[in-house]
Amino acid sequence: MQIYKVGGCVRDRLLGRPVKDKDWVVVGSTADEMLAQGFRPVGKDFPVFLHPKTHEEYALARTERKTAPGYHGFEIHASPEVTLEEDLARRDLTINAMAEDDDGNVIDPFDGQTDLHNKTLRHVSNAFVEDPVRVLRMARFAARFGFQVADETKLLIHQMIANGELEHLVAERVWQELEKALLSNQPSLFFICLREVGALKTLFPEIDRLFGVPQHSQWHPEVDAGVHVMLVLDQAARLTDDLAVRFAVVCHDLGKGTTPADILPGHKGHEQRSIALTHALCERLRVPREISSLALKVAEFHTHCHLLFELSSCEVLNVIEGLDAFRKPQRLSQYLLACEADFRGRPGYENADMPEKAAFQACFDAASKVSAAAFVNEGLKGPAIASAMADQRCRIIEQMLKPFRKNTGGTAS
Repeated sequence: MQIYKVGGCVRDRLLGRPVKDKDWVVVGSTADEMLAQGFRPVGKDFPVFLHPKTHEEYALARTERKTAPGYHGFEIHASPEVTLEEDLARRDLTINAMAEDDDGNVIDPFDGQTDLHNKTLRHVSNAFVEDPVRVLRMARFAARFGFQVADETKLLIHQMIANGELEHLVAERVWQELEKALLSNQPSLFFICLREVGALKTLFPEIDRLFGVPQHSQWHPEVDAGVHVMLVLDQAARLTDDLAVRFAVVCHDLGKGTTPADILPGHKGHEQRSIALTHALCERLRVPREISSLALKVAEFHTHCHLLFELSSCEVLNVIEGLDAFRKPQRLSQYLLACEADFRGRPGYENADMPEKAAFQACFDAASKVSAAAFVNEGLKGPAIASAMADQRCRIIEQMLKPFRKNTGGTAS
């Protein structure tokens, strides 16, 4: 029995990055021997075991053979005869196909260290085409490390697209990879990578349609809608680690890809298309409800924040109530972060302050102090209490907005 560290832990050590999880491969052993040493089996499909003390994953060296389309269409063969190189050969990218022995020696049969040095993502073998998840993983590594895809790997992915292999991806796996990519330091590179290899149109057509769509001159004349969304996404990554906010900004302008050119941003036609496309995307990927609900609200209301000083006080209250912020104050904070990222996602505005954000927060803070108790004491009941609270909140919001309107020249509409 020979045991090696493999995969990401070897890659990250060579990159000088923190190693979070260690994976191990066991050569020359059997499942019975692993069980006899106290290892616990994990699942039924793969010969993977948990160490009895460290609980790290130890996998028997194995080979894989494609038997059917999709992620589960593989026949696994694990035996003591499978060599370390054969096990490494089944992996996706050369930078993930390295092992390390007990003495720290790196076993690198596919020259992954050279690709690390050259910041290149390259497939190990033509078996790459057999697993469509690998395209998403590759794009995620592009976002995580800022690496470029090798030309020969792009050709393989074009073959996968032509053969319809990406259409076999299940929603849970797509969301799983998207979630990890969104939490990287520069998540835009995930989508840019997919677009460069021709996969964005298949996997995220709503986003692909944004590229090449011109922005309206009074909004973001310097970049098209797709580039703008990528800039906004990276601004969101600078502002917050909140996955819901990062996903929301990806969706906030989806309507621009299908909205006629004569409809301005902020028009109901644009908002309605963004909402419908966001809903369809969330349904297709089975996005968790707390994340999808914020994305829908940001798609509906993000232009209201930018136009805050032109809105009436009651329109501002409608946004706050639409966000359900009086019950969930964190929802307003998430909304404002998404709007700030949208504001900064323009050349020249990357570090600019957004006065509407502070003003909106001040309106909410003041309006949230209104309670039903005073109106109950006046003898009001039922709907009359809600109406009186809304009236008072509108008056308070108007008072809060007055100094901002004076400074910006905005007027209530």
